[in-house]
Amino acid sequence: MFIIAGLGNPGKRYENTRHNVGFDAIDELVDRYRIPGSGVSHKAMVGKGIMEGQKVLLAKPLTYMNLSGEAIRGLVDYYKIDPETELLVIYDDISLEPGNIRIRKKGSAGGHNGIKSIIAQLGTQNFQRIRIGVGEKPKNWDLADYVLGTFGKGDRPLVEEALGNAAEAAAMIVQGKIDEAMNRFNRTKEAPKPDKE
Repeated sequence: MFIIAGLGNPGKRYENTRHNVGFDAIDELVDRYRIPGSGVSHKAMVGKGIMEGQKVLLAKPLTYMNLSGEAIRGLVDYYKIDPETELLVIYDDISLEPGNIRIRKKGSAGGHNGIKSIIAQLGTQNFQRIRIGVGEKPKNWDLADYVLGTFGKGDRPLVEEALGNAAEAAAMIVQGKIDEAMNRFNRTKEAPKPDKE
C-alpha cells in the first residue's frame, strides 16, 4: 500500500488557492485513475484504488494545513506503512515559479507549516515529496494572504501543466522510479519574459 497525501485546507473558501495545489494534485490523480472516494478516515478524505498496478490510498487531510501531520500519522500508523518508501506528500512551494515541480526523497520543512507538522508527527523528514511551484510572494505582501489567494490568469495554465507533471511523477514514484522522475521533472522552466514595449 502506498499513501499519497496532498496538502491543503478544507472548505469552499480555500478551493483553487495557491496553498491548495496539493489537494488539486490529488484530484488530478482521482480523475486519471478513477479512484473512488471512501469517505473520511483518520481526519482525512480518502480514496482507495490502483495506480500502475500498485494499491494506493489518496488522502486530503481535513485538519487544516498546520496540523496536516495528525492525519498523515493516523494513516501511516493504521496501514502500517514505511514513511520512507511508501509515503508521498504533494504540496505548494513559494520558492518555485508556477509551472515547475521539484521531487525529493527527503528534506527539511523549508518553512512550510504542513511539512513541519508531518515531520513532527512522524519523527522523520525521510519521506518522498513533490513540491509544486506557486511563485514568490510580492514584496510587502503578507505570506498568509498570498498563499490563501488564487492564481492570476497567466499562472493558472502553468499550474495545470505542473499538476499533470506531478501526477505523472507520482505514478513513477509508486513504481519505485523516483530517480527517473527526478531526472525527468526537476528542471527549472524559465518564467515567460514580459513583452518589451
